[in-house]
Amino acid sequence: MTSQPTKLSRAIRFALGGAIALGLSACAPSFKADVSRFQTQLPAPQGQTFAVVAEDPALAGGLEFALYADLVAEQMAGLGYVESASPEAANLLVRFDYGVDNGRERVRSTGFAADPYFSPWGRFGGFSRRRAFAFGFYDPFLAGPEVRSYTVYTSDIEMKIDNTATGERLFEGQAQAVSRTNRLQSLVPNLVEAIFTDFPGSNGETLRITIREDGKSVRAID
Repeated sequence: MTSQPTKLSRAIRFALGGAIALGLSACAPSFKADVSRFQTQLPAPQGQTFAVVAEDPALAGGLEFALYADLVAEQMAGLGYVESASPEAANLLVRFDYGVDNGRERVRSTGFAADPYFSPWGRFGGFSRRRAFAFGFYDPFLAGPEVRSYTVYTSDIEMKIDNTATGERLFEGQAQAVSRTNRLQSLVPNLVEAIFTDFPGSNGETLRITIREDGKSVRAID
């Protein structure tokens, strides 16, 4: 990011992010993300300044990136770091990236076929009679398991923190999730929450973070 967002525009983005999160928590099950983190000598918060920038130059300056960068900045500030007026003046440079794939099909089998003759809406209620089928006609009772297909998407975020004075890499982390939606507006806030759970974590750890419907996160080390 090349300039500091105005307080008004940031407030609008936070309001939008809050509305998205509220809608997500009201209708979605717990969110699960796999998180991996590596860190060496990341300094404890003592007034160090930071700036969030796009790892992908194509995202720099975009309104969508600015919304997600604000989520990262909010987490960093909550830890005790201080947001800098510009990347050039920051002690820590937080490089952030996000994305979602094109999805892949999954097939699920129920293990049995639907029986249209034992339906509560059948002719005889829950005990409707089975029709007789002449040889060569389709008999649903001889059909195989019911098979359904659906699309799943893999989303992820990556975050790196560098010491601007020395260029040393202090932290690397990734959070990844598989879900039925590809809406980044719903996915990225949860992925950011996951990567900052018990931040910065142990060097080289991989763990599963579950964000419950009440907004609380629970970790489980693999």
